[in-house]
Amino acid sequence: MLGSLGQSVMRKASSLMYALEFSLFLMKETLFFHRRKRIGIRVLVMQILFTGVEALAIVSLLSLGIGAVIIIQGAQLPQFLSGDLLYRILIIVITRELGPLLTAFVVIARSGSAISTELGNMVVSHEMEAYLSVGIHPVAQLGVPRLLGVTLSMVLLTVYSNVMGLLGSVGVSSLITHVRAADHFAALFANMHFADVAVSLTKAFVFGVIIAITSVFHGFQVQRAVTEVPVQTIRSIGRSIVFCIIADGLIILLTALGVAS
Repeated sequence: MLGSLGQSVMRKASSLMYALEFSLFLMKETLFFHRRKRIGIRVLVMQILFTGVEALAIVSLLSLGIGAVIIIQGAQLPQFLSGDLLYRILIIVITRELGPLLTAFVVIARSGSAISTELGNMVVSHEMEAYLSVGIHPVAQLGVPRLLGVTLSMVLLTVYSNVMGLLGSVGVSSLITHVRAADHFAALFANMHFADVAVSLTKAFVFGVIIAITSVFHGFQVQRAVTEVPVQTIRSIGRSIVFCIIADGLIILLTALGVAS
């Protein structure tokens, strides 16, 4: 009993160490991306197009809808639509929380799963051996552009999501209160602090790194059989969501401690 428990703990610790080493290697190789050959640039551009540009439609729909729903539900509370409290609530809920998190979930569902599946299929079809045969490290060549592309797209999509979320809330608020949208926007900007933008961008950057590393890691975890690909993809999605939520909580905690001090 104790022996099997000890072996299980050792396996978990070994897997964790390997994952940490993989993540550190991928981030270290990112610093030398400018030395990559033309294929690295092509993969980076394609990743930005897929992760960022092609996700604009669904991010727009989600963000506009969430912004509108917040106002509609909040209008049922007394004095919700009056005073600066409305704008601080919108900024905190949309810019600091829902914008980065909803964008992360969209990126995980679309790009994270696609990266794990694509890399897993490349492993099964022995394309990685082709890179190794010409002296190219497949993790550095294929993982780094995806890390950069997903992270950059995540940051830009979060900014876009925040803008669309605030736009949706301001549009509905203008209809309910009959106040000009320009006045709502002026009040929003007056109540927005630098910390709000900094926290939002920090979360977007951290979420992008987490999603990219987790997806690439599980893609390379495929060994031989094609049946391993969906298994690793599902694990990638689940762990990316969990890690992003944990990171979100830690950032909130650090922000709260910074404000308190």
